[in-house]
Amino acid sequence: MSRAAVRYAKAILDLAKQQNVADVVFTEMNTVKETVAASKDLKDMLQSPLVKAEEKKAALKAIFAKAGTITHSLFDVLVDNKRVQKLPDVALSFIALYEQDKGSQVAVVTTAVALTEALEKEILAKVKELTGKDVALKSIVDEKIIGGFVLRIGDLEYNASIAGQLAGLKRSFNDTSYVSKM
Repeated sequence: MSRAAVRYAKAILDLAKQQNVADVVFTEMNTVKETVAASKDLKDMLQSPLVKAEEKKAALKAIFAKAGTITHSLFDVLVDNKRVQKLPDVALSFIALYEQDKGSQVAVVTTAVALTEALEKEILAKVKELTGKDVALKSIVDEKIIGGFVLRIGDLEYNASIAGQLAGLKRSFNDTSYVSKM
């Protein structure tokens, strides 16, 4: 998750706590996360530079018509700041921050294949060793990472995916400081 997504999530959580509606916004962010994950069309619309900002706002407000003013305001801010493609990350960040605020923490591990029960226990033990806390583990399968894993705990992220390593190699090859003089 990007720093920007975490910043938006923290701002929304602070506002929701001030207005005593954090539980309601938590439910709405879960709905947003699940709805966007389940709809390729919605994901494509959020990513598309061809869809006008006002159309994106209208679509989000229609899809999430039952959401409250804080969630609708988040849509407005994200669209106005040209960050609406970060909506799923903001929702995930909000959920993690809310759960952390409530005393429970969720570690999200993304892998290219489903985790075995033994590996899940090993990851939970390692997370407890690192954080000193018991955490719940949420597993996401995403073939795009090719192999390895991405572990997120709150706003910390450890990327040990092959896709992440390839991206790092690509950055280093593109870096002009690595061009040798012949």
